Amino acid sequence: MRRSPISDFARYLRTETVGGLILLGATAVALLLANSPVRHIYQAVRDFHIWELSVGDWAKDGLLALFFFVAGLELKRELVVGELSRFKAAILPVVAALGGMIVPIGIALAVGWGAPGMDQAWAIPAATDIAFALGVLSITASGLPSSARVFLLSLAVVDDLGAIVIIAILFTAKFNLIAAATAIVLLALYAYLQHKRIQSSWLYVPIALGTWFAVHESGIHATIAGVALGLLTRVRKDPYERAAPAIRLEHRLQPWSAGFAVPVFALFAAGVPVSPTALSQMLDDRVAVAVILGLLVGKLIGIFGATFAAVRLKVAVLPTDLGWRDMAAVSMLGGVGFTVSLLIADLSLDAGAAERVKAAVLLASAAASLLAAAMLVRRSRAHRAS
Repeated sequence: MRRSPISDFARYLRTETVGGLILLGATAVALLLANSPVRHIYQAVRDFHIWELSVGDWAKDGLLALFFFVAGLELKRELVVGELSRFKAAILPVVAALGGMIVPIGIALAVGWGAPGMDQAWAIPAATDIAFALGVLSITASGLPSSARVFLLSLAVVDDLGAIVIIAILFTAKFNLIAAATAIVLLALYAYLQHKRIQSSWLYVPIALGTWFAVHESGIHATIAGVALGLLTRVRKDPYERAAPAIRLEHRLQPWSAGFAVPVFALFAAGVPVSPTALSQMLDDRVAVAVILGLLVGKLIGIFGATFAAVRLKVAVLPTDLGWRDMAAVSMLGGVGFTVSLLIADLSLDAGAAERVKAAVLLASAAASLLAAAMLVRRSRAHRAS
């Protein structure tokens, strides 16, 4: 039976290389629009409000929650039946993520100590961008074992959650306890329905939307709702099922995440002025320089150092078929700090300083991407030759 063009297109979007290329393309378009004569139109669309949120906020808080949900589904699958089902394999990305947060923060504080805004901007280099890092990995490292992707996904989810916790502590001006309690009740209901093998989307969709709304209203970053729902979804199939709910949902939603949600987010988040004047001002800003060094130097040292220590102390084991050179390349990719780093920059700094630091995040992320890509291509060739 011949497949429909829509199913063929969805299958095409499920390939990570295609998703990574669409994401990079959306980023390039955003940068072009933000630095072109039509930048005022671009900014007006991004800042246009629909209800309480701007279009950019809907992309950041709403669409990105779908990506985090798909990431949560995949992480849950790996934890239960995949590469991370053993404790020593599962603990490694957690340790690596902690190192990849602590060292960049330490470097940023050392460089920017005393600079205006550094009292809150120290958290900016803490996060690794899941979508961009995986996009670069998928384009440049097709020859690496799949365990590299699992390690990077797990690491990025853990340190993004850590960064979201930092946001919740530092930047939640008004915590709504009733909304948070509502979110917990809805999450418990979702888990109960999963346990009882209920399959009706008429129940799950309102619960998911209600959870997102409750988390958003609580003052916590709304994307955490996506991760929580993904981790509560069942991944072991029953004898009468063709596939477990997590597998079915990942199959259905991954094309929407890769082909729409993440590119639209990038389209509105990556529009930062990068003129020679803006770059000069950025390099004169100690906070911006601190962020660049935190992402480029701190992430590599923190992730690789923590991984090396954990394995040498026999607390954890290396992912399947990966060597230390592979881990160095993946650690370099941890310096791609985009989504949550840009968010913290917006929350911690005034408009002018935020623009300079966001440019620094983009510059550091681009440099980390290029350096990691070169390392990954070399390692990919080595794996193919072996």
